[in-house]
Amino acid sequence: MAQPPLSQRIQRLERELGVRLFERSSRQVTITKAGTLLLAQARELLARSEALMATARRIRDGESGLLRAALPPDTAGETVAAILTHFRERHPGVELELRELTTSQQLAQFASHDLDAGLIHHPCDVSGLELGPVLRREVGVLLPREAPEAALEAVPLSALSPYDLILFHRAAAPALHDDVLTTCARNGYTPPALRHGQGASFIRGLVLSARAVALTPRDAHPDHAADRDPDLVWRPLAGAPLSWRLSVAWPRGRSDTAVSSFAEAAARALRETSAVSTELPPRPLHLRPAAEYWL
Repeated sequence: MAQPPLSQRIQRLERELGVRLFERSSRQVTITKAGTLLLAQARELLARSEALMATARRIRDGESGLLRAALPPDTAGETVAAILTHFRERHPGVELELRELTTSQQLAQFASHDLDAGLIHHPCDVSGLELGPVLRREVGVLLPREAPEAALEAVPLSALSPYDLILFHRAAAPALHDDVLTTCARNGYTPPALRHGQGASFIRGLVLSARAVALTPRDAHPDHAADRDPDLVWRPLAGAPLSWRLSVAWPRGRSDTAVSSFAEAAARALRETSAVSTELPPRPLHLRPAAEYWL
């Protein structure tokens, strides 16, 4: 800094503090007693200011702070654990607050700025959001082990006509709910009645006692319980007409490293713990038109 601006700034600081910091003569400038007493605190303030700016940069870049993220209620426990593990490996300084929220609840919290990232089901309105790669989970049918259809390697949807259908509440994901029923009708299955359920134990009870079936991914029940349950069996649907399509979403413009790491951790965990495939290849993450998810 040139001499005149430096002198002006020193004089301005002296006026603000109300004390002289330097004695000036034509030959030299010396620090005053007041300046000496204030010097240590000034250095401490500068150090704290630099630390504050460094912390702010880490928060801005997603390297520290809090990330509020959500997963849908049908996420398997081992998937949740894997997401937490993979995320902590990348960002040990970031606290990951995981919430169990439906797609509709996540969209509402995105709109109210109460959520930083979430794993959502498609189709849904993704206006104002950016998306990671779309992951596909095959959906099959959970039915009583003694049911005739349990003997089939793959069950046609039309074979389920005698059974009520257990499905999540429409409010949780309206477009997906309607899409499931439309696909069922197109494939010859119009359930006599709809029953709503979400928890694995509740769904199990309905399947065993209410002559009902549930459409669900194989891993949707804790520890893939259907594989070992003496009373229930999971079977794929013939022709694989149904699938859950998911991707990590976050508000447009919030593409920091913590969000990107959560998206990567979620995709990796789902591949490790669920039978998923990538429907769209990984690429630089950007917003895609909502209409793409209404095909």
